[in-house]
Parts: sequence; C-alpha cells; structure tokens
Amino acid sequence: MIKKIFYKNRKKAPFILRFNSGSCNGCDMEITAALSPRFDLERYGALLQTTPQNADLLLATGPVTLKEVKTLKKIYNQMPKPKCVVAVGSCGSTGGVFKGLYNVEDGIDNVIPVDVYIAGCPPRPDEIIDGIKKAIEILELKRKKNVKK
Repeated sequence: MIKKIFYKNRKKAPFILRFNSGSCNGCDMEITAALSPRFDLERYGALLQTTPQNADLLLATGPVTLKEVKTLKKIYNQMPKPKCVVAVGSCGSTGGVFKGLYNVEDGIDNVIPVDVYIAGCPPRPDEIIDGIKKAIEILELKRKKNVKK
C-alpha cells in the first residue's frame, strides 16, 4: 500500500541527472537548450537534479573514459529503483569518434545498462526531448512492475 502511494506521488515529476563521461560538451549544450524556454522540457514534468539519490533518469553524454568508469557505476548504483538511463549522442551510444581509443570504454552500455539511445552529434533539442519522453514511458512501466511486487 505504501509503495503505491509513494510511486503515485513520484509519477508526475521525473528528476533528471546529467552526467558527462568525457565528451566535447556539445550534447550538454543541447540538453541545456532543451531546458530553455524555447523547447521547454519542463512542460513534461522533468526537472534537473544535482544528486543521484533523488534522480529517476540519468542522461549520460560522451564516451566513457577509463577514469570515469568507477564514477559512472557509483552514480548509477546511488540512484533509487526504478531508474532509467539515456545515452545521449553518438559518443554516448557507441563511442563516436573516440571509439577504439586506448583510454575509452566506448559506449555507456559497456559500463551500465542503457534504456534509451539518442543518436546524433550532437542531437537536436527536440530529439533529446523525444528520447526523454520515451524514457519517462519506460520508467512508468518499471514503476508499475514494482508496485505489483
């Protein structure tokens, strides 16, 4: 019963945590543009969060450098369940132009499980919003499964 009340209250406001795992910051600028009044990502109830303990969605950009592997895993493990991971941009999805370098793990899915991939270098703000909307739908499905348990 308490789980149902808890998840019902969290339903309207998915909190987003942004993590740069070694990118050129192009995707981060486009995420910021998606939050601007022109594109207004917040109209879907999504808000940026600064701590992983309160985040529902993880927006990860860039190829994962070897120095960032431990940090990315730590952030992922600190997020409460259910959670959803979005790989933003070509670098986040496959490693992009950094693929195969000695200091890169390539895509984010080599380190943590990814639910949604957003392609592009960098992806446009409207594509980022579409990807986040899909991630919110996946998050809702995960929440419904948790409530039934």
